[in-house]
Formats: sequence, structure tokens, C-alpha cells
Amino acid sequence: MKLLLSSWFLTPDSRPPVLTDNLGTGRAGIVLNALDEHGPSRTRNLARESRTLETFGYSCEELDLRDYFSGAEGLTDRLNGLDLVWALGGNAFVLARAMTRCRFSAALKKQVHRREFTYGGYSAGACVTGPDLEGIDLMDDPTVLPHGYSSTTAPACLGLVPYRIVPHWRSEHPEAEGAERAAADLTDRGLPHRCLRDGETITIPDVSKVVL
Repeated sequence: MKLLLSSWFLTPDSRPPVLTDNLGTGRAGIVLNALDEHGPSRTRNLARESRTLETFGYSCEELDLRDYFSGAEGLTDRLNGLDLVWALGGNAFVLARAMTRCRFSAALKKQVHRREFTYGGYSAGACVTGPDLEGIDLMDDPTVLPHGYSSTTAPACLGLVPYRIVPHWRSEHPEAEGAERAAADLTDRGLPHRCLRDGETITIPDVSKVVL
């Protein structure tokens, strides 16, 4: 499994090298759950991301983690049929709670040895790959609970990389000021982190060497 972690969304003319070697079926599942508090914008964002990924050779479908809230059965099979999971930005705590609720981490880690599979995401979709969301509370509201979410569900992260990711750092983005505060807070507490400007990405060609 490969990782593609970005501060901001991709554009059709900026295909990352990690996506050029598509060895599978070319199917992408787009995760919009970080936007579950913003119903109308989900359709617009799904259309934009689908257009971009289609230029990269993928056929796209939404992967709504809420479909698996009542039980994680079927999620592993769903991921088995995809070559890319692309998680959008929004509220990182909402996304992390959705992933906890459907046991996404366990299903995703069953894909680790698939050379053709990529987990990717921008902003919140990148933040959840770290050990926790320390510092991100200075950017996102951790108390947001869209319909169907519970405060008792922990916003646990995937633990695919050993550092926190701070997106939109020193960028022309509304959350740039919060990113500056988050980076300073993490530095003061000695917590490992990586700051990403919009347009920057982190790519890991074989995550099994990191998580196993």
C-alpha cells in the first residue's frame, strides 16, 4: 500500500507520481465524511474530486463510511475492490470518529500488502493518518457531531505515519492562522509533526515498511 498525503486537493494537471503506476482496476472510493456537517457541499466536492481522479484514469464512486456504522462487515470487501481511497478535507475529528465507528483502520490495514492500493487524502484526510489529532483542535472544532455521530466515539487516528500532519501551513488559506498556532503548539510540546503548505504532498511508496 502507498500513501499520498496532501495539504490541499489535487488538480488535473498535478498528478502525483505515486498514482502513475496503477496496477489494479482503476477504481477509486472517495470519502467525504469529514464534510458530514455540510450536507449540500458534499455533492459539489464529490463532483470536483471525481473529475480530477477520472483524468488520472480512475472510475470513481463515493465510499460513505456511514454505511458501515451499524457493522463493519463488508468494508474489507469494499476496499478489496478499490485501488484508491481518497479522503477529503473538512473536520478531522468528524472524519476520525467516522473511521473509528466503522473500524476503518482494521479494514485498511488488510490492504497494506497490496502493491496497487493507495490511501490518499488532503487536509483532514491526511491528518487522520498520524498517531493522534493533537494540535488540530486549534484548526478544527473537536465537538462537532453531525447527525448519527456520538461523543462517546473516540476520534482515533490510523497510525500510518509516526508524526502529526499540519495542513495549510503558511498558505493562502482561511485555516493558515490556525495551522501556525498548531505548529507552534506541537513544537512547544515536543510532539513530532510535519507542516505542509498547500500544493505540497507526502508520498510513501510502501507503507508496510512504516507500520509493520
